[in-house]
Amino acid sequence: MPPKKIIILGATGSIGRQTLDVVRAFPDLFEIAGLSAHSDRAGLSALAKEFPAAKILLSGSERPSQARTGVFGGPAQDVSAALCALVTETEADMVVNGIAGSGGLAPSLASLSAGKDLALANKESVVMGYGLLRACAGKAGKSIIPVDSEHAALFQLVSRVGVEEIAELTITASGGAFRDLPLELLSEVTPDQASSHPNWSMGRKITIDSASMANKGLEVIEAVRLFGFAPSCVKVLVHPQSYVHALVRTTDGSLYAQISDPDMRVPIQNALTWPEQLPCAWGRLDLAGKSLDFRRPGPERYPLLALAYRAITAGEGHTVAYNAADEIAVAAFEAGRIRFTDIPSIVEAALSLDWPSRLDDLGSIFEVDSRSRAAAARAIPE
Repeated sequence: MPPKKIIILGATGSIGRQTLDVVRAFPDLFEIAGLSAHSDRAGLSALAKEFPAAKILLSGSERPSQARTGVFGGPAQDVSAALCALVTETEADMVVNGIAGSGGLAPSLASLSAGKDLALANKESVVMGYGLLRACAGKAGKSIIPVDSEHAALFQLVSRVGVEEIAELTITASGGAFRDLPLELLSEVTPDQASSHPNWSMGRKITIDSASMANKGLEVIEAVRLFGFAPSCVKVLVHPQSYVHALVRTTDGSLYAQISDPDMRVPIQNALTWPEQLPCAWGRLDLAGKSLDFRRPGPERYPLLALAYRAITAGEGHTVAYNAADEIAVAAFEAGRIRFTDIPSIVEAALSLDWPSRLDDLGSIFEVDSRSRAAAARAIPE
């Protein structure tokens, strides 16, 4: 069997680097067909030398790259079109979307439309446009395989147990950088403190979202949509050790868990080899001597989680607004314009507006995205 051809979007980021670890571990099974990075020219150049047959794209470059034939490039304002061109015009079997932010949605749609399976780590694709994704996947006969540790774990559990036997889904959260900090000190924390994760090595924005649990709110929205459960059937538990990634409760009340070391290469490998599962060199956990602690996330510490449930219950426009407003609020926090504890009020201000419950095309999605960003910006105190 020929090797599976892979395109990695966000190749120099956390997901991209760990995907490449998996590819290197199985050189006979995988071939790199395309690689993108936004601004890490040095990192992408090194990968281009390692994988000389791959087409590459520096999506944030100011002018087209001329590194070699088959290299894509484009102006910064046309990032989405350049990424879509890469996945559409490159022969491949699967696209791994490790891009952070709303810019990942269009390449996800383009990947499925071009007849490629999608290994998805870009939360915004589901939060903003899952209806479009599902339609594209169905039309092309292709699969959306979650890569986030929690949804990958649910994907495995649901596949094994059977959706008809499941009454409830639970995803776990580390609790982020401030899970044990006294509440009265939260208003004084700095962006550097918020971007220091106790368990995972991730990008700066997603790590801040972990501290506020906005990230877990996005994951609740993802779980509802990916697995078709009502919001009331999707639960969150704070689990500081990050060994248990997800659980399902069957109709008889029993709980089944997916447990492994917190190593993203486990779900990435499972996504790349799906529907097969191969022996794994990482993620093996010896439970002897380990403690597993669980607690409910307190609403006073994590108000953004409750706002996510409000958004998913209200509909598609509200989940777009939730994501966009959080991006604006986190940027303001990073810039020193607001406190960490101001982020939820800015997101709530955007959610309080009237948003459509259904969005049927990219234009409508990005109109809501733009309007909600403007609403969040207005809510930032001068």
